[in-house]
Amino acid sequence: MMFAAPSKRLVFIAPVLIPLLAVLAGCGGETTAPAGDAPPVLAERHDNFEAISDNFKAIRAQLEGESPDLAAIEAAAIDINQRAERISGHFPEGTGRDAGWDTEALPTIWEKPEEFTAAQQKLLEESAAMMTLAASGDAAAVGAQVAELGGACKNCHDTFRLDDD
Repeated sequence: MMFAAPSKRLVFIAPVLIPLLAVLAGCGGETTAPAGDAPPVLAERHDNFEAISDNFKAIRAQLEGESPDLAAIEAAAIDINQRAERISGHFPEGTGRDAGWDTEALPTIWEKPEEFTAAQQKLLEESAAMMTLAASGDAAAVGAQVAELGGACKNCHDTFRLDDD
């Protein structure tokens, strides 16, 4: 079987087309991590938010029991509040997905810093309210406040966190 010689048109297009296709293949949409170790702040912020989540779950677990331990709820609320204070320091420029790091932090954090600060402030206010109510001994008020505290978490998740579940 004989093969036909490539057309003149293909001979002229191939030197341009092949490198272009190689460049486009590299633009698959996935970002790769920058060279080097991840900044320590990535693990610090992850661990901070995991602890906030664990504390919130502990508060809810207490409220699901017959006799909630309000001192335990107050301690969890204090820890949430202290950790919420640290949030702003956990998001320096260059530590997001757009910089190539494996993180759930959306670019919106850096694009809308005033909104992110307001979300942090809401968490601070709601966790402080939970601390006060738990210290007062009013279990019914603590039960109502858990929805407010959870709403502060949800607000931030909906706006500033990648939902990869």
